[in-house]
Amino acid sequence: MTKRTSAKYKLDRRMGENIWGRPNSPVNKRSYGPGQHGQRRKGKMSDFGLQLRAKQKLKGYYGDVTEKQFKRTYKEASAMKGDTGQNLIGLLEQRLDMVVYRAKFAPTIFAARQIVSHGHIYLNGVKTNIASARVKVGDVISLGKKAQEMALVIEAQSLPERDIPDYVSPDGNDKVTFARVPKLDEVPYPVTMEPNLVVEFYSR
Repeated sequence: MTKRTSAKYKLDRRMGENIWGRPNSPVNKRSYGPGQHGQRRKGKMSDFGLQLRAKQKLKGYYGDVTEKQFKRTYKEASAMKGDTGQNLIGLLEQRLDMVVYRAKFAPTIFAARQIVSHGHIYLNGVKTNIASARVKVGDVISLGKKAQEMALVIEAQSLPERDIPDYVSPDGNDKVTFARVPKLDEVPYPVTMEPNLVVEFYSR
């Protein structure tokens, strides 16, 4: 499991947006960046700056995946038929930790990654502890017995700020089926994501 090296809400403040839509994000109170110079007036961003920011936001939203993992996913998306930006979103949504988060088995993407790595998640009945494992259409993701009683999971299932999207089909409280790979406009991002700018960033 890759370890986060920065506080998760710092990303919210750096972007000036509540990227996970959480009610306790500091951006809800302070929309300027973190640190001593956070309140300085920002100049106009260059094309490169906009592309970099779009990449950091998308990478951060998916649990701050490593640059190596993210770039590998981009290369895979660009080798597929169709729109590279749409392909990239589809591949990111197929990560096991993301499906666990979408299923409301965990309150945050970071918690989702943790319960996967601790062996609480089953993929088609097989215990799977790799957060980046690729979920295919028709795959069944379920919670282990212990996880069903965890306070973290019970909290996640009662969260009012997000719903389970249509492409994740629930079967009771402890099992979901990945129904289809979503398009960008189907993914319930709390903020605007711009995968086209990410494609431009890597195409330079």
